[in-house]
Amino acid sequence: MAGHSQFKNIMHRKGKQDAARSKLFAKLAREITVAAKTGLPDPEMNARLRLAVQNARAENMPKDNVERAIKKAAGGDVESYDEIRYEGYGPGGVAIIVEALTDNRNRTGGAVRAVFTKYNGNLGATGAVSHMFSRVGEIVYPAAVGDADAVLEAAIEAGADDVASDENGHTIVCAFESMSAVASALEGALGAPQSVKTIWKPVTTTPLDEDNAGQVLKLVSALEDDDDVQAVFANFEIDDATMASLTAA
Repeated sequence: MAGHSQFKNIMHRKGKQDAARSKLFAKLAREITVAAKTGLPDPEMNARLRLAVQNARAENMPKDNVERAIKKAAGGDVESYDEIRYEGYGPGGVAIIVEALTDNRNRTGGAVRAVFTKYNGNLGATGAVSHMFSRVGEIVYPAAVGDADAVLEAAIEAGADDVASDENGHTIVCAFESMSAVASALEGALGAPQSVKTIWKPVTTTPLDEDNAGQVLKLVSALEDDDDVQAVFANFEIDDATMASLTAA
């Protein structure tokens, strides 16, 4: 079991995802507002906004919240958000990328650095670890959409690069540049996806022992708790026995 998707599953099983739903909605709303402000306020005419709205709906964000976030972009008093990427290392040499949307670079930079320091990590310069990842598109479908063979066939036809299927669903990976075209082709074959987004996929993973694994999971969780942080990616790998020990604690 490797990477951040597995960590998200753990958090879901422990019931923490529901407890953080309002925080998640706030982050989704911020992405919708920024997307609407940087282009047209119509999802049909703005690819980034269309993806943001789609991902919000996949998380069951109320329609009123979505519309409010879009309308906020048209207001003259809307905050100006900067997109920032932070890179660093966690315990055990794990590479970590943090994506943020912030209206105060100093506040967010200080908060991210403090989290890295607290959990024995080191925040580096931009570019410090991104060469250890590939920027790709990720399209997720629920398991009920079809069996692994059917989804694989549709993904190949759509021009995707890889598919991973299990009892939780189907995760399809494609080149960043072709994400919109692949997502559109898949929607024609399988229906609307659960989510479509760009991710940093590790080129190689870093195995962790139990002590470092616990620290890394806490570090990632603390980063995600920051209101300005939109996404966290890491290249850790934790074996099943270690994970079972950690989740039983």
